Amino acid sequence: MGSSQLNAAAWGGDGGRVAYREHLSPGTIDRDVGAFEHDCMSEITAASHRRSSRVFHKMRVLAQGRAHNGKKFRETCETVVVNGHGGLLFLKHEIDTDEMLVITNPETLEELECRVVYLGEPVGKGQRVGVEFLTPAPRFWGVEFNDAAADNSSAAN
Repeated sequence: MGSSQLNAAAWGGDGGRVAYREHLSPGTIDRDVGAFEHDCMSEITAASHRRSSRVFHKMRVLAQGRAHNGKKFRETCETVVVNGHGGLLFLKHEIDTDEMLVITNPETLEELECRVVYLGEPVGKGQRVGVEFLTPAPRFWGVEFNDAAADNSSAAN
């Protein structure tokens, strides 16, 4: 296993492999994100049976949507994990699952609509929020994904 590859066993929590279509528990995500935040990992590709591979990748993006209280918000936030179908980021505003957000890449000014699919526990930096793009966009983040699923999605666009 190369230094930039992380096999599915590392994501299984108990040392076991992640089964096809198995969702990771929030504790598994939080454990691996915690290691990333403390610079124990730089940029890692996670291999599992997913639509596209996940990469730990920090970048600032602009998020716009409606907060838990119904008021519109616009904030600059930071990504933690990204893939061709969405990502995990920190938001300071409290939002609800299934809420719609517009994410803007400040380097390209590309905007994408996404749906909130995961809410982590609030921490000092904000709340971990998992988003799924309405349309796959593997080039949005500016990183290369080493899998056929991301390549196939981009060929369709």
